[in-house]
Amino acid sequence: QVQLVESGGGLVQPGGSLRLSCAASGSSFSIYAMGWYRQAPGKQRELVADITSGGSTNYADSVKGRFTISRDNAKNTVYLQMNSLKPEDTAVYYCNAKHLEYDYWGQGAQVTVSS
Repeated sequence: QVQLVESGGGLVQPGGSLRLSCAASGSSFSIYAMGWYRQAPGKQRELVADITSGGSTNYADSVKGRFTISRDNAKNTVYLQMNSLKPEDTAVYYCNAKHLEYDYWGQGAQVTVSS
């Protein structure tokens, strides 16, 4: 069992930056592929970025060049650095951990981009 707790959300002006963190409890964090997803009101949840256990990364086209996902296996934590934020980035951001048939989600962190 893995528990995921997101932090770092909030209100930011367009063009600003935020860093989301996701702390994982339990063992074997390093074997999990980790991802950040987001869900805006009235829309489906979508993948923002993910990172494999080996460190390979993948990004949605809408965030390429602006967001960076990283992981620190010593701290059992995955990060999402978000720069040049736009109003359309407003959503609840969820952390996800996957390995084989195991699939865990955090409770979500609200990110609001508004002037």
